[in-house]
Amino acid sequence: MIRHLIDPLDFSVEEIDGLLALAADIAQDRQKYAEVCHGKKLATLFYEPSTRTRLSFEAAMLNLGGSVLGFATADSSSATKGESVADTIRVISCYADICAMRHPKEGAPLRAARYSGIPVINAGDGGHQHPTQTLTDLMTIRRRKGRLSDLTIGLCGDLKFGRTVHSLIKSLARYEGIRFVLISPEELRVPDYVIHEILTPKGIPYEEVTSLEESMPKLDILYMTRVQKERFFNEEDYIRLKDTYILTPEKMKLGKPDMAVLHPLPRVNEITLEVDDDPRAAYFEQAQNGVYVRMALMMTLLGLAGEKEAGSC
Repeated sequence: MIRHLIDPLDFSVEEIDGLLALAADIAQDRQKYAEVCHGKKLATLFYEPSTRTRLSFEAAMLNLGGSVLGFATADSSSATKGESVADTIRVISCYADICAMRHPKEGAPLRAARYSGIPVINAGDGGHQHPTQTLTDLMTIRRRKGRLSDLTIGLCGDLKFGRTVHSLIKSLARYEGIRFVLISPEELRVPDYVIHEILTPKGIPYEEVTSLEESMPKLDILYMTRVQKERFFNEEDYIRLKDTYILTPEKMKLGKPDMAVLHPLPRVNEITLEVDDDPRAAYFEQAQNGVYVRMALMMTLLGLAGEKEAGSC
């Protein structure tokens, strides 16, 4: 049976813990995994621009000894001729062993998975989900804090369109003792479904606030996001909201000594460059962890997670 990763909840907590353990082992000894996917091909189908996510997937497969094919924008694919996602994935299934897809339409990777002959990984669909970024976030939190339970998580900025935020809340909601502080302007507050379908039914404590400064002292993790221009229908709203929250060294002084600051990147100006020198800044470490997580994920979906020794699959 072909297995896909479309939604963060496609993996159980136990499976995620195992995947993160594998990613941590890869981080300790990458060379041990250098030929695990020799002869395997990853197709990167990116209908929406991406730098970090696409290159992270490509680096992950190359690190495993495999190869990569695909396209970086819809303009360079047969989508410009009207080809459907279903037909595209049928064809790609003839060429590759696994696929990573980013698409501006919510649900496109799920549709692809229904027609695919190979595992499909959702690399981001509109403002909906971004499960591999979530795995990256979980790995970074666990490496920084030593656990994924009993934490107060502050999510700041664009909580309405931020797919990374939605995916992270869904995943962390399955761990014990999690509390959320949702920091945003009213216009960018978290969608109602997150409150009514995830947090409230599970009795997970949360508060919705507008002040970053007042929230800082209580946070174990601060997850910053950028206000995404591409998600707005008019530029006036974007300009009005884009500078709502800017993390500075002065604001960092309000946080705990062992707090960790995460950001899915790219940043615009929501974290000043001076914050990069603070040891609590974890976002570039987070980007590196993304490669390890995607290596572990592809090995898992290809049924190679047991291949701990160098060698061809």
